[in-house]
Amino acid sequence: MAPKVSQLFSIFLLFLVLPVLSYAGSFASPKGGKPSPFGFLEHLQGCHKGEKVKGLQELKKYLENFGYLNYNHFKNHTHANDDDFDDFLESAIKTYQLNYHLKTTGALDAQTVSKMMMPRCGVADIINGTSWMRAGKKRHPVGHNTIHTIAHYSFFDGNPKWSKTHLTYGFPSGTQSNIISTVARAFDKWASVSHFTFSQTQDYTNADLKVSFHRRDHGDGHPFDGPGGTLAHAWSPSDGRFHYDADEQWSIGPVPNAFDLETVALHEIGHLLGLGHSSVQDAIMFSVIASGVTKGSSAPPKGGKPSPFEFLKHLQGCHKGEKTKGLQELKKYLENFGYLNYGYSKNHTHANDDDFDDLLESAIKTYQLN
Repeated sequence: MAPKVSQLFSIFLLFLVLPVLSYAGSFASPKGGKPSPFGFLEHLQGCHKGEKVKGLQELKKYLENFGYLNYNHFKNHTHANDDDFDDFLESAIKTYQLNYHLKTTGALDAQTVSKMMMPRCGVADIINGTSWMRAGKKRHPVGHNTIHTIAHYSFFDGNPKWSKTHLTYGFPSGTQSNIISTVARAFDKWASVSHFTFSQTQDYTNADLKVSFHRRDHGDGHPFDGPGGTLAHAWSPSDGRFHYDADEQWSIGPVPNAFDLETVALHEIGHLLGLGHSSVQDAIMFSVIASGVTKGSSAPPKGGKPSPFEFLKHLQGCHKGEKTKGLQELKKYLENFGYLNYGYSKNHTHANDDDFDDLLESAIKTYQLN
């Protein structure tokens, strides 16, 4: 069977710079007038290693929640519950800065604090000590472990997968119809760029994917924190749960000071299908989600310019043994996404040519399995 090169092109459309949707209609959601759950970070700006500042204990909990810090892995973890800025905290901040393309100072500079304060997905960036967010192939130390990195979007640790390609999704009884139709559009978009198909079911209890709204502690071990903090979270295959924070101001389309339901759905469905976070700000799987912004249109880039991945369309049908113009670009594409590294092979004479060799075939098979 010919490799599904066209699917490579289709999936990448979801990670390009995406135009704003035209329709904007909001529905009620409590604002509360309360400060952001991440507001404590503001007065920590300028802190660095060696200092003792009130609020650093909260920062440690923040970084632990998103996978950057785990004092239980260290022999000397006496500072887990205090306000001391120690070596482990500095290392965690450097890893965060690497993941978000910030200057790796290890200190709480203005840019780092600003990024940390932004509303975001509740799913951790680093799971079991490994982050796949950053572009490139470098390894970055984080305390006892190393951070292994690839590009653009990632897979959860262990590559969890669904055992089937058709999945049902459902909502609790009483969910507003405009919410259902908006989330359904997000499922349709994923169906158009992946091998998955989806159908809505009225049987919420037995649905493969369960979409619901919750407030604060809702029994899953990951309590929400009120307006302006974590917006939503979802589980990797094959758990199927996807929770919105009901305390946020939600909208359908780009509405100032509100979060677009469909944009967040596209992101969380990515988690449901096995994707982790990306370090690319304009990617659907970027963890920070701004208010008043939408992502998710598969329209061509503005200005009539072709996508830089247009070459993939012309490679459809290629297979091992052929020599076709554009395969060198495909190798670079697969290398960027972590599927191919000729540097690990004794015979890497085809790294920079258009030959469809064994290594390229193996990389495509791995992609197809994922």
